Amino acid sequence: MLIFMKRSTWLCWEKCKWSNILYGFTCIVTLQLSSCIKDAPLNPEADIESFVVDSSLTTGDVFIDQANSKIMLYLKESAYESGLAPSITVSDGATVSPATGDSIHFNQPITYTVTSASKTSTKVYKVEVVQTGTWDFDFEYWDKNERDQYEFPVEEDGTVLWSSGNPGVALSGVPKRPDAYPLRQTTDSRFGNTAAELVTLKGTTLSSLFGVKLFAGSLFLGIFDSQNALLEPLKATRFGQPISKGIPEFFTGYYKYTPGENFQDKDGNILPGITDSCALYAVIYSGTERLDATNIHNSPRIIATAYLPDGSRREAYTHFSIPFTYIRQPADGDDFMLTIVASSSRDGDQYRGAIGSRLVVDSLSIKMKP
Repeated sequence: MLIFMKRSTWLCWEKCKWSNILYGFTCIVTLQLSSCIKDAPLNPEADIESFVVDSSLTTGDVFIDQANSKIMLYLKESAYESGLAPSITVSDGATVSPATGDSIHFNQPITYTVTSASKTSTKVYKVEVVQTGTWDFDFEYWDKNERDQYEFPVEEDGTVLWSSGNPGVALSGVPKRPDAYPLRQTTDSRFGNTAAELVTLKGTTLSSLFGVKLFAGSLFLGIFDSQNALLEPLKATRFGQPISKGIPEFFTGYYKYTPGENFQDKDGNILPGITDSCALYAVIYSGTERLDATNIHNSPRIIATAYLPDGSRREAYTHFSIPFTYIRQPADGDDFMLTIVASSSRDGDQYRGAIGSRLVVDSLSIKMKP
């Protein structure tokens, strides 16, 4: 038997049929999605991102050394009497102890423990108060980064005043051993047991992707901010430590230097007829915000400089004593910073130099006016 329906009845039936099908499909998709979507995992990071203290109690900007889990403070004498109540920010969802705003005093070692939101990781930061006593540096004491195994000089009491490009080189995939880095200690000293050795090394495959074909050995008074080192390496080198008293008159020390065989440009092309040379200089500038490799030679804040005039080959240790040239006189009551900079390739900040160039420095000193 054939059954015939009116057109209006057929259309109504078709609409109901497809509505039911679509409803069922929607329910299935909804159930499937709800079974797949889970709560986002909690943040596993446990970093102190900022550590802010009263600037009237400091002689320099606070530096958070993430690579070595240290918070470096540069304090005036009054900070020891009053203590500090830092404002701290940490990774999203993490907690910190002591808490932000809690008062700290310096009659005992201070550490901060950060626990991630996921509770799966913790990080302990050591607070170090950086004080520059005499400006005499013999490079007899060294420490080593536990994770990446690069070396850095420290003072006899463990205070860290010097930095280098080693933390940035560590990001490029070099082997984790001291001799794989451009700065390390050496027993080839002028006095004592050890000196600082700076060697220009070939870049890695990873660094070449960022246009860095070589790593010049570097050493400087200041800090290295590794957070953005591969993208803006020149801004990662932050020069200077606070001067609390005295007016520098001479930059003195000992060095020996052997240039590498082939000088190359930033693209790695060998440039015949050019011989590498080293750099050794000291700069005094005003303010507490550190200068970097983009402005250490031309900032209007510079007060005085002392440059080694000839960075050519020196087979044996050579003594130098360079008077500071003052562009202007320091103003009473102003804050000042001083840096000493050494490099195994003078143009290393432009990624030009000779692989194998070697500079050794010992007994560097800043002599103050009587």
